[in-house]
Amino acid sequence: MLKRLLARLFWAVSRWTLTAEATPVRPTILIGAPHTSNWDFVLMLAIAWRLDIEVHWLGKNSLFRGWRGPIMRSIGGIPVDRADPARVVNDVVAQVHSGSVFGLVITPDGTRGGNEYWKSGFYRIARETGMPVTLGFVDRTTMTTGLGPTLELTGDVAADMDRIRAFYADKAGLRPERRTTPRLREEQAAEDS
Repeated sequence: MLKRLLARLFWAVSRWTLTAEATPVRPTILIGAPHTSNWDFVLMLAIAWRLDIEVHWLGKNSLFRGWRGPIMRSIGGIPVDRADPARVVNDVVAQVHSGSVFGLVITPDGTRGGNEYWKSGFYRIARETGMPVTLGFVDRTTMTTGLGPTLELTGDVAADMDRIRAFYADKAGLRPERRTTPRLREEQAAEDS
């Protein structure tokens, strides 16, 4: 209740416009891209709370230390131990099988600085769990943010990423100079072989 109230207040005073093609009705990987600013996190929470989507998001262990831990967990945070990434997939699979509807927010372009490739964890988790991928976005040029289409990944990495690239082609993020083109390292490896 408090989350929805905060979200309504945010959208009432925000210069941003919220758009959503559809609200997920089953567990989904919710891509947050382009991830170019810490404000992306605020927008993601405002979107989820306004649309009444239970969200979980992955964060580095250090975000959950001390007094921040309970706060981060209460807003959906899941600490990731980079030494044991398989545990995260197992936890997600267990939640999917429990029947709960949620969005697992992943920012595949990694940190807020422009990288050469997206991280492929979202793709692997989606394929291993059977979860679809919902394309969340931030676009400063139009001052819109929200949810785009939900895609079922086929296992054809290049074809799936072509669809994702097409959607994000005109999305700039808050800091366009930090934008990373949606491309997985695995695509480059396939082209080189």
